[in-house]
Amino acid sequence: MKKTALNNMHRQMGGKMVEFVGFDMPVQFEGINAEHETVRNKLGVFDVSHMGEFWVEGENAFDLVQKISTNDVTALTDGKVQYSCFPNGKGGIVDDFLCYRFAADKYLLVVNAANIDKDWANLVERNTIGAVIKNSSDDISQLAIQGPLALKAMQKLTTEIVEDMEYYTFKVLEFAGVKDVIFSTTGYTGSGGCEIYFPNSEAENIYTAVLEAGEEFGIKPIGLGARDTLRLESGFCLYGNDIDDNTSPIAAGLGWITKFVDGNDFVDRPLFEEQKSNGVPRRLKGFVMEERAIPRQHYDVCDADGNIVGEVTSGTMSPMLKQGIGMAYLDKPYWKDGSEIFIRVRKKLAKAIVKRPPFYK
Repeated sequence: MKKTALNNMHRQMGGKMVEFVGFDMPVQFEGINAEHETVRNKLGVFDVSHMGEFWVEGENAFDLVQKISTNDVTALTDGKVQYSCFPNGKGGIVDDFLCYRFAADKYLLVVNAANIDKDWANLVERNTIGAVIKNSSDDISQLAIQGPLALKAMQKLTTEIVEDMEYYTFKVLEFAGVKDVIFSTTGYTGSGGCEIYFPNSEAENIYTAVLEAGEEFGIKPIGLGARDTLRLESGFCLYGNDIDDNTSPIAAGLGWITKFVDGNDFVDRPLFEEQKSNGVPRRLKGFVMEERAIPRQHYDVCDADGNIVGEVTSGTMSPMLKQGIGMAYLDKPYWKDGSEIFIRVRKKLAKAIVKRPPFYK
């Protein structure tokens, strides 16, 4: 298994280590529910160094990123971040990713750990115009400091003003004595905060500094378990569960990052335009359980008579709501908020109600 630069520290701090997409990662420290509540109410720090980072540079950088991204890269300016996805040329999604614009001829693409090799192959294949691309995934560490007190705590580690940064923006600054750290107001929890990128060699020093700066605010290390419950409570898609090579962004409710503007001739645009105009048979929708039950991936979604009308893609017991929540691809009659559906849990039908995420605000 691969290890992040913080692997030894995780073990010393009592992290419960598991294999995750080829990496030895902490799934929890204190416990998933306690860690979840810490991020919602205070702040927590995640090691997300397993994520992938690709640089796209040169005079053809913009053209390549625009071609492979469903979003409209012309909307980006220096210091802005954009959420998008790579279409696969067959109506599905290679991956979802973040696009950072450093300059008109320099972009950073941050991709999911499980898809680094696949995403890189896609980028290489699509790069028929000579953009300069580099896979720096093995050289960069990343921390996500998330929660309502995250920016206040991290302000202690830099002289640049970060507390008032807009959502989905970034700065390159000196942080905890380390120069050229990428400080980004992005995250996967719905509780605010930041994500920071730096060389592997600085990982232990920066991680220690983050924990010390956050100590007075109640910071705790957070594992992958709470990362998943937090993202689901906020209604964020997870690649491999809610989106994959067989799901289109239109069906996945990602029409808002699929921009049919003039000049944005991205891969699969005609197909996605047709889907937007004529509809799709199933769409990804959120739901909350009316009965005490935990929905799980691949559970059948049924109507009142037990007929299958969909499939659960993600589900959990919400630590904040104390209620089962999930997302599922549903047939058209059940797309409206308030629609009654039933989740088949161990041969029994448990009632649920369709609800638009986020489930917890």
